[in-house]
Amino acid sequence: MNKIEHIGIAVKDIEASNELFRSLFGEAHYKIEDVESEGVKTSFFKCGPNKIELLQATSEDSPIAKFLEKKGEGIHHIAFAVEDIENEIKRLKKEGFKMIHETAKKGADNKLIAFLHPKSTNGVLIELCQDIRE
Repeated sequence: MNKIEHIGIAVKDIEASNELFRSLFGEAHYKIEDVESEGVKTSFFKCGPNKIELLQATSEDSPIAKFLEKKGEGIHHIAFAVEDIENEIKRLKKEGFKMIHETAKKGADNKLIAFLHPKSTNGVLIELCQDIRE
């Protein structure tokens, strides 16, 4: 893993949260994107060399909707950049980590993604991210 790619924050109202984080960081988000496969709308902010991803559920049965119902708004996951996501998934499985996604899938912000199950990472949802190379 190369670096923290972003921190994901679950929010109930992405427009209100965009305004809050715009005030906090002093600049607007740089991208809003729907990820239909995950039932989520995302908004990305830059904070120095780091990124913050806001996540709002777009369907009642999405993972974010379930998270918000159970835990409320707050930090949802930490994402780490990797060079080769498929090899990283294999390596982590060999090390005994449980994966939510056995193979990478397309996510937001031009990334391939896969999540590790929080039961194998001290309760923290970990996302692996690889830039999509075209």
